[in-house]
Amino acid sequence: MENTPIIRSLRTIAVIFIFLVAVLQTAAQEMPPKPVTVSFIQNLNFGAFTQATGGGTVIIYPSGLRTADGDIILINYGYSYFPAIFNIEGNPGTIVHVLSGPLATLNGNQGGTLAMNAGTSDPLTPLILPLATQGDLQVYLGGVLTVGPPSSNPAGHYSGSFYIMFIQE
Repeated sequence: MENTPIIRSLRTIAVIFIFLVAVLQTAAQEMPPKPVTVSFIQNLNFGAFTQATGGGTVIIYPSGLRTADGDIILINYGYSYFPAIFNIEGNPGTIVHVLSGPLATLNGNQGGTLAMNAGTSDPLTPLILPLATQGDLQVYLGGVLTVGPPSSNPAGHYSGSFYIMFIQE
């Protein structure tokens, strides 16, 4: 009775079932969390411009488009303007939020200061690291520069630093 064909078939089915359950459980494990890494690729640059008697703003969009309002006149004297670019690496499907830090102060080489605020990102936040590039994503970041009158913001080169936080969920 111990070696009947029905008992052998049931044993074989039980062994196959246990094997399939073990394999399916192993295959269903998710990847362990991997911290994202962020690399700097390109600075944010507002290019050349001048102001009349009042001030205004210069905006660089993540697409690279530059606009101005108020008494600001955009000039194209060979000074490039472009968004900041960062590269994020992590597990595909990881959600990352991009948060701008406090208002940045840019100091001029002829005196004066300008206020700069980081703008929007492309892609928009929150970001999801793509499977197609194995979790590698370039993020373009614009900014808004607030310019005062010539008496407080004389012509010259202005530079400074700003802070961006990349928060992984």
